[in-house]
Amino acid sequence: MSEQLKNQLVDRFGRSISYLRLSVTDRCDFRCIYCMDEEMTFVPRSEVLSFEEMQCVAKAFVGLGVKKIRLTGGEPLVRANVVALSRTIANLEGLDELVMTTNGSQLPKLAVDLRNAGVKRLNISLDTLRAGRFKALTRTGSLARVLAGINAACEQGFEAIKLNCVILKGRNDDEILDLVEFALAKQIDISFIEEMPLGQVSSHNRAEAFMASADIRDVISKRYFLTRLRKDSFIEGPSKYFSINGFKSRIGFISPHSENFCADCNRVRVTAEGRLLLCLGNEDALDLKTILRSTNNSNEALQTAIIKAMNLKPERHYFDDASAPQIVRFMNATGG
Repeated sequence: MSEQLKNQLVDRFGRSISYLRLSVTDRCDFRCIYCMDEEMTFVPRSEVLSFEEMQCVAKAFVGLGVKKIRLTGGEPLVRANVVALSRTIANLEGLDELVMTTNGSQLPKLAVDLRNAGVKRLNISLDTLRAGRFKALTRTGSLARVLAGINAACEQGFEAIKLNCVILKGRNDDEILDLVEFALAKQIDISFIEEMPLGQVSSHNRAEAFMASADIRDVISKRYFLTRLRKDSFIEGPSKYFSINGFKSRIGFISPHSENFCADCNRVRVTAEGRLLLCLGNEDALDLKTILRSTNNSNEALQTAIIKAMNLKPERHYFDDASAPQIVRFMNATGG
């Protein structure tokens, strides 16, 4: 791709897109209560992008100036041969870093391979340190296995590891300090994420369970003094990060409800079936799969369509009502 087409991913509001979240599957070995329903219908395998098609998507975006790609799911590590896909994408010329979000269940056996494949950083979901509660929140997960996965990742020298925690009132809000101290002891980062109102859940009332980032900070501040960190080349995206004197770990807060961050949005998502989602909280999308399969994976056709799609990116999402989802799709179908 010519230099002229680089840095073309600018939307109507002047935001440059440098970050792609690429979902490799909508399937998962967990059924977390805020992410999926207990009985899920998944995309037919024939409708999911092949690895060759995903490589084409990644190459097209990098050619247009994207510097960071995150592999997501569902759970990316349940898809066979995802390490090979990781290696191919990590080696794309012009890509600064390949990172991944995972529930950690497969890391005991795959952490070494992922690091060798070129994955630089990991985000690992962990909402509780109590085995019984972990089982209730994930419906199918094993806390012991995830903790073993975190330990395996810590041993491999990833550039950074971060825990992602969704706090729900009445479910796990009594563990905020425990989770912080777990991260401090491991010398890894942690982010607390307000629940995203995606899909209709039956396990809890979202409005009643919702806990704002400010309230979580208040809990932490009663024991630790939090110092706000400025944004730099490492600390990017929607998180507001803080440090605690004497500790390496960063404490982050992602607040789609209470502290809207859309003005700084630098990302788009591609779902496992090839839908380019321009916003987490809107349905504006472009069908990349049809373009790929009708043009024999033409890089030019793909890039031309992606550039035009920037006009579909809305100014912001509207998660004002925590109890009523504006988006019917579940988080696993969105791509992390």
